[in-house]
Amino acid sequence: MNPLFHKLFQQNRYLTNQLNDVLQPFGLFSSQWTIIYCLAQHETMTLTQIWRYINVEAPTVTRTVNRLEKLGWVRRIEGMDKREKIIALTSKAQQQLPRILVEIQAFEAQMLGSLTEEEQRQFMRLLQKMKG
Repeated sequence: MNPLFHKLFQQNRYLTNQLNDVLQPFGLFSSQWTIIYCLAQHETMTLTQIWRYINVEAPTVTRTVNRLEKLGWVRRIEGMDKREKIIALTSKAQQQLPRILVEIQAFEAQMLGSLTEEEQRQFMRLLQKMKG
């Protein structure tokens, strides 16, 4: 295995665990936050749009959305086609979002603190270049 991939996977697990700690006071996990963040950016999305956007299998997204719905973070809206389920944030989520974003921004600043702005831009370019 290329050591670069091993390091990326290790760093991803570390970041996920750290983010879970940040989200714990809100009763959320990083996988749930990903969906909440997508909806905050796009207002509403279908289940298909969500799983395609975050590149996670459909059943996993459906389970996570179901859990978020039970917790009161998201709601379903009927689409034009009865089979289409549109997902939106609830008022609870909208109210909590600013507090969560403050914590996320502090987390990101801490994690990126040792990188200069130029190093961050370079890292982003390299990651985008890897994607193909």
